[in-house]
Amino acid sequence: MKNSKLKNSLTALVLLFTIAGFAQDKSSNIVSLDEFYSKIKSQKNPQIIDARGADEFALNHINGAVNFNLQSENYGKYVAALDKSKPVFIYSIGAGRSVALEKELLKNGFAAAYSLEGGIANWIGNGKPFYTNSKSKLSLTEYNKIVAENNSVLVDIGSKYCGACKKVKPILETIKAQYGEKLKIVEIELEDSPQIIADLKNINIFPTLILYQKGEIIFKKEGINNLKNEVDVALN
Repeated sequence: MKNSKLKNSLTALVLLFTIAGFAQDKSSNIVSLDEFYSKIKSQKNPQIIDARGADEFALNHINGAVNFNLQSENYGKYVAALDKSKPVFIYSIGAGRSVALEKELLKNGFAAAYSLEGGIANWIGNGKPFYTNSKSKLSLTEYNKIVAENNSVLVDIGSKYCGACKKVKPILETIKAQYGEKLKIVEIELEDSPQIIADLKNINIFPTLILYQKGEIIFKKEGINNLKNEVDVALN
C-alpha cells in the first residue's frame, strides 16, 4: 500500500515538473512598445535585431538594427558578433520570427532578450523613429481629405509581407462589390506609404481596419474577425 502511494506521489511530481517545464518553454519576453523603447533608450549601444527577411529590412527598419533570423545563411556569424552579457531587442512583422529568435538566444546563454509586441507595425505605427528608402504615396493631408470628402471610408492598413493582411483582401472585394460607390475603400501598405502609418500614430498591429462615417471613427479593429458583419451593421 505504501509503495503504491509512493509511486502515485512520484508520478504526480514528475507530471508537475513536466507541465512546469512545458509552460516555461512556451513563455517569451514579449514586451509593450513603451517598455521596448524605454529599454533601448537606456542602452548606450543597443543590440537591435530585425528578424524579418532581407527584402523587408531593405525597405524599412528601426534605426540601428541589424538584420538576421534563424534561417539566415550566416546566422552563427551574426550571433557571434553580439554581446551575450547585454540585452538584445528583437522585432519582426508581428511576433513570430522575433519570438523564435529570442527563445533561441536565451537558450544559448544570452542574459536578456526581448520581442516587440506588434512588431514593426507597432513601432512605426506609433511614430517611433525609423529608416525608410521610399516616400509615402499617400500623405496625411491627402488621407484627411479623403476622410472629409467621403461619407463612408474603410481604411485597411497592413503589409504585403503580413500573412493575416492577405486574408483581408477577399473580404474587401466582397464589401466593395456590395456597397460600390457608397463606401470608399483605402488600402495602405507599409512598403508603399510608411510615413502616413507613422503620422496616424494609432496603429499597433497589422492588419488594422478603420471605418469612418462623416469624418468620425465608427470602429477601429485589429485583425479581420467579423469585419464584414461589423461593416454591414455600421452602414445599415
